[in-house]
Amino acid sequence: MSEFLIYLEIGLHHVLDIRGYDHILFLMALTVPYAFKDWKRVLLLVSIFTIGHTLALVLSVFGVIMIKAALVEFLIPITILITAVYNLFTAGKGGKKDGINIVGFITLFFGIIHGLGFSNYFKSILSGNASDKIAPLLEFALGIEIAQLIVVLVVLLISFVLQHFARFSKRDFTLVTSAFVIGVVVPMLLESDVWN
Repeated sequence: MSEFLIYLEIGLHHVLDIRGYDHILFLMALTVPYAFKDWKRVLLLVSIFTIGHTLALVLSVFGVIMIKAALVEFLIPITILITAVYNLFTAGKGGKKDGINIVGFITLFFGIIHGLGFSNYFKSILSGNASDKIAPLLEFALGIEIAQLIVVLVVLLISFVLQHFARFSKRDFTLVTSAFVIGVVVPMLLESDVWN
């Protein structure tokens, strides 16, 4: 298998690994307020998240940012919780048509936090100096982007099916899914090593 495919697969696995479901939860919370007609906005947000994720890896590889793993592992569920709670307060309000500035900036920041969560592992699987790690990092980022688009597509498909065949309103789908995400993420926060 070529090196390109190896790092692409690592990126895919990073997002789609069910044991590391925090990434999937964040993408669910990020996507659930949208429908297929909002695909450009969703694609932009997912790409902004990937840019943040990749930026964090670059900064970590070059030693610009170093943060304790326990703190990052605590902050990741916080980003998921904030996104899901935001959905609860904005569901059905039509605010999704507003500019992407604030949501985009927050998504970029959350991408940085999620990237820092993976940075120690990523540095450990790569040998050589920092400049040798740029190509694998970009290959990994491509794998992440593809996997994220798969998750987004699944969420949008479920939303479409429930709205058009089960007559579930978009607002209700957003509320139920966001409440589910909150229910999963709160125990993650409570079990965090930060409290020890």
